[in-house]
Amino acid sequence: MNYGRDVGGLAPDSLIFLQRFHSGEANMSDIPIRPEVRAFEPYTAGLSIDEIREKYHLDRVVKMASNENPLGVSPVVRRVIAERAGLAFRYPQAGNPKLSAALGARHGVSADRIVAGNGSDEIIDLLFRVCATPGVHNAVAFRPCFGLYPTQSALCGVELRRADLNPDMSFPWERLLSLVDASTALVFVTTPDNPSGRAASRQELADLAARLPASCLLVIDEAYMDFTDDPHACSLLSDMRDGAPLADRVAVLRTFSKLFGLAGLRLGYGILPPDIADYMRRVRLPFSVNLLAEEAALAALGDETFRAKTLEVTRAGRAMLGRELAALGCRVYPSQSNFIMFEPPEAVDSARLFEDLLRRGFILRPLGGYGLPRHLRVSVGTAEENEGLVAALGELLRSAA
Repeated sequence: MNYGRDVGGLAPDSLIFLQRFHSGEANMSDIPIRPEVRAFEPYTAGLSIDEIREKYHLDRVVKMASNENPLGVSPVVRRVIAERAGLAFRYPQAGNPKLSAALGARHGVSADRIVAGNGSDEIIDLLFRVCATPGVHNAVAFRPCFGLYPTQSALCGVELRRADLNPDMSFPWERLLSLVDASTALVFVTTPDNPSGRAASRQELADLAARLPASCLLVIDEAYMDFTDDPHACSLLSDMRDGAPLADRVAVLRTFSKLFGLAGLRLGYGILPPDIADYMRRVRLPFSVNLLAEEAALAALGDETFRAKTLEVTRAGRAMLGRELAALGCRVYPSQSNFIMFEPPEAVDSARLFEDLLRRGFILRPLGGYGLPRHLRVSVGTAEENEGLVAALGELLRSAA
C-alpha cells in the first residue's frame, strides 16, 4: 500500500495508524475514539431480580424499581405474540405504517406525525441527532431529569443546560427560560416528572411553548401521562392536531413500556411536527421496531380491559403507598405517576435502608444518581406487593428508631 497518498480521503492520523498497524506497531489503544465517547457516563439501569436473588440467596424478589406494569403483559397481547411468533423470520414493514395509522387515529393526528422507535429512548436520541448541531446548538432541561437527556446530549456533542427544580420538585419555569437563547434547539420537560412524579398543567406547558423562540422545539416526555388523574388537564396532546397553533412547535413522546406492559419489547413513539418526523424516518436505523413489538402494540391498543385494570390497580396502590409511607414518618412527594418518591425519616440512612430492603427481597430505586442521595423511588406494585413492602419497611424503620 502506498501510504504517501491520500487513501480514500482518510485523515492524516488515520493514515499513520494504518502504517503502524501494517508494520505491527499499533494496537487497539491507538484506534481513535471520539472524545465524547471517552468521557461518556452510561445510563444506569435498575437492579435485576436475578442478580438480587443470587446475591442474597432469596426465593422471591419483588422488583419495584423500574416503573413496570405490576400486572405484567395483557392476556390479549400474549395470545397475539404466540400467534405471530412464526413470522419472526420476516422483516417488519418499513416505517411501521399500520402502527403509525393506529396511533394517529388514537390521538387525532395525521399518521405522518408519528415516528415509532426502539423505546422512546430512540426518539430522544434521534431528536438530538436531527435537530441539534454539535458545537452550535444547545438543549435545556430540568435537574434532576430522566437520565437519557444528559447521556445522549453528551454523546451527540450538544451542550445540555439544566435548571434546578424547586426543593418541593415543582417546576421553576422562569429559571428554565433563563437558560434558553437563540442557539437553543430543544427544551425537554418530563411530565409527570421522573423521579418526582409531579405533573405540570396543560396551561403551564402552553405558556412555556408560546415563550420559546420559533426555532426551538419543546419536547414533552409523557411516558407516565396515562396515570394522571386527568390527562386532558396535564397534556398538550390535544393541541397537536393538524393546524393547531402549537402543532409545529411541540413534540410529545409516549411509550408502550408502562401502561401497556411492553417494556421488554422496547417500543415508544413521538408525535412530531411533520417535517421533523420526515427527517427522523430518513435517518432512523432500518427496522429498529421489530415485527413482534409492532403486533403486540396494535393488540395492546385495542385491549381496553387491561388498560382500565392497570389504571385501577396503579391509582389505588399509589394512594395506599403514599398514605402508609407518610404514616411511617417518610416525606412523600405528590405523584401523578405509577411511582412515588420519598425520603425516610431524618435519622435513617437511606443507603442502609435500601440495602436492608434488598436483603428482604424488595428492589427500590436509590436516587443518588439524580443528585438526591436521601431519596428513594418505589414503583406501584400489586396490592400484595405494596402491603409486603410497607410491612418490611415498617419493621426496618422501627428497628432503626
